Amino acid sequence: VQWLFCIVTLMYWFSMYTYVPVLPLYAASLGASYKMIGLVIGSYGITQLLLRVPQGILSDRWRKRKLFVALAMAVSCVSALGMWLLPDVAALLFFRGLSGVAATAWVVLVVLFSSYFSEAEAPRAYGIMNSLGFFGQMAGMFIGGLVAEWYGQTATFVLAAAGAAVGLLLSLAVRENVPVVKAPLRLAQVPGIMRNFHLLVAAALASLVQLIVYGSLFGFVPVAAKNLGASNFELGLLTTLSAGASIAASMLSGGWFMQRLGLRRSVCCGFALLALTTAVIPWLETMVQLHISQILGGFGRGLVFPLLMSFSVASVDPAVKATAMGVFQSLYALGMFAGPVFVGAVADGISLAAGFWLCGLCGLTGLLIGWRYVGNQG
Repeated sequence: VQWLFCIVTLMYWFSMYTYVPVLPLYAASLGASYKMIGLVIGSYGITQLLLRVPQGILSDRWRKRKLFVALAMAVSCVSALGMWLLPDVAALLFFRGLSGVAATAWVVLVVLFSSYFSEAEAPRAYGIMNSLGFFGQMAGMFIGGLVAEWYGQTATFVLAAAGAAVGLLLSLAVRENVPVVKAPLRLAQVPGIMRNFHLLVAAALASLVQLIVYGSLFGFVPVAAKNLGASNFELGLLTTLSAGASIAASMLSGGWFMQRLGLRRSVCCGFALLALTTAVIPWLETMVQLHISQILGGFGRGLVFPLLMSFSVASVDPAVKATAMGVFQSLYALGMFAGPVFVGAVADGISLAAGFWLCGLCGLTGLLIGWRYVGNQG
């Protein structure tokens, strides 16, 4: 059953990332400013910020996971079709936000998959899930880049809808697996969950990671690449290579890095890579240099995220893990919204280079917070 779940996870992320490499340029072709491009990209994060906690609570109270996975695949399909059928900036803003509603189900996907493993194997389960997520994104962006090159940018939306439809059909066969508890989650428990030290530290750091990634790689790096003469295929390759590095780092983070460096140093190494590889973008002069920077940045992202995910629920009762994971993912979605919006505003007001330097500063901030608080008790 796990292999089927893995395929559903791949199709889930595939459907939401086939068009990501060309989305900023497509928005620009419809007349969007840098600020509006930032809003289009950031709308994906704001819906997650609003909905992930409620979904986690409902999943724990109803003790259902599979339902939310199937609904997410259906919503992802509708959002992609909407972007394809309505070539308008306002429609793009709405339907990209709708894809964020689909992405909300990542809470449930992670918790359901980890339930197939013992508590001791949780870091490994989170590493596998992050690797699958990165692989789905990578496949979507690479194939999407090819499709955009051959058939045009809007064809990537059709590809996304097809991937979501396949995922929807397969999700119907996924095995439900929720903990047997004496009583359902009570809403009075939620404030206590939200005050959990591990959860808050992990969420703050994950929000900084997402701010950097969505402000740069999934936001304005494609614009910088286009200024260097990149084709649609090269845009897809750029994000694909970064995702490939994230996969490799995710597979190593819970084992090799944790054994040799420990949690704190591993997290700090990841943030150092993210800070450096975004801050140097304005000085890069060739696509090869840009590729190298984003591969290293992707490795940093893949190194940090599984560790933060595991750290966030390290001291949470299994019966309320979906709620805790919902809080974690909802808070880090703030970075997914803030990153492209802030970088877009800075790019319009000052320069695009200043936007990348802002991302680098956020990476340095994450390094300092990680060194101070990760691994410590609150």
